[in-house]
Amino acid sequence: MIKQPVRQPRPRQRWTALLRTRWAHLCATTEAGMSTAEYAVGTVAACAFAAVLYRVVTGGSVVAALGHLVQRALETLA
Repeated sequence: MIKQPVRQPRPRQRWTALLRTRWAHLCATTEAGMSTAEYAVGTVAACAFAAVLYRVVTGGSVVAALGHLVQRALETLA
């Protein structure tokens, strides 16, 4: 039996095959990340949460409770 030489594809065919393989992979996978609009909404939500958290922490009752806690801790050490 005579072995036929393996025919190497020409560069253009190789490039086309590579692009087809890459495109098939991209079409088969799901989106894994956020788009620009999702980043914008996420950033606004994070800023809103930070503003609410800041208002809660700097409110009078939280500052008073923390001051009372520190004062009790210092009295315990003395």
